[in-house]
Amino acid sequence: MWILFQKISLWGNQQIARFWHGNNGDWHWLAEKPAPIASLNRNLWRGAVPSLNFYVLLLMSGVIATLGLLANSTATIIGAMIVAPLMGPIIAIAYAMVSGNRRMFKRASFTLLTGIAMTIVSAIAIVHLLGLTTLGSEIIARGRPTLIDLGVALAAGSAGAFAKSRKSIADALPGVAIAVALVPPLSVVGIGLALDSHAVSTGAFLLFLTNLIGIIFSGGIVFLWQRYGSLSKARNGLLLSVLMLVLLGLPLGFSLQNLVVKENVLRSIERLIRRETITFSSSDIRGLEVKAQGDLLLVNLEVSAPLDSISAKQVKLVREFLEQELSRPINLKVQVIPINKFESLN
Repeated sequence: MWILFQKISLWGNQQIARFWHGNNGDWHWLAEKPAPIASLNRNLWRGAVPSLNFYVLLLMSGVIATLGLLANSTATIIGAMIVAPLMGPIIAIAYAMVSGNRRMFKRASFTLLTGIAMTIVSAIAIVHLLGLTTLGSEIIARGRPTLIDLGVALAAGSAGAFAKSRKSIADALPGVAIAVALVPPLSVVGIGLALDSHAVSTGAFLLFLTNLIGIIFSGGIVFLWQRYGSLSKARNGLLLSVLMLVLLGLPLGFSLQNLVVKENVLRSIERLIRRETITFSSSDIRGLEVKAQGDLLLVNLEVSAPLDSISAKQVKLVREFLEQELSRPINLKVQVIPINKFESLN
């Protein structure tokens, strides 16, 4: 057996070596070096300058994002991300930070700030014009940022800076814009302000700030790695970015912890209701929502069941059962959608 194994191993090594030598070649012509500093400067200046093209594209992106958010349309929101040109000034800020280019930093910062203001104001105007007052799931989701969003921003900033320095992969920038979603959070800020929902607008602005700081920090690191700047010039900017990331990490980490706890509790309650209770085991559960107020859990349950098949006493027993299993006080609200069944026989 051992001899057979050795023969098979030898044969496998020979096949691998034959394949390697047969496909090995001189591929140095495919290697791509970072773009020259002069070329990268020109490229980044185009995105840093507050041009008419920038404002028109950003305005259209804001309109599309706001309408998509109000319509709760994921596809429309993605379209707004592709159109948005905000990555230009943000990557320019990252480059200016590590290269010590104060003129580019000031110009890109002005472009970014005016773009932010225009997007928020346009969202407020659209909400007042349409008169809509509902907050869909797409809007609410962008008011609850977590550490996951910070991780996405860091990765997107690295990808954006790397793509800017490589001409052959410039096509990756729209994908980066989709991944990090800069305009939709700003539109949500405007929607929240228009509807006087401070929790939504504050959460959405925190998401945008998370994306902004994450992109600038990781983009600066990538530019430093490719020797476009120096650590001495970038030291103050990087220290400020790290401080901002630490400050942002506190509420984002707390939000992520709450999200994990909520999801775990939601799954536990759904499992208990579907499998461990007789009252709802045969019912069609249409919706289940769990909210936490301190240690108290607010559970809203929507089921479809025959008329008068579920009583208040049964709901009370289910609540007591859930409290016993989860060791937490629970307020259980059940909305029963009656089902009438008709049958006609010969």
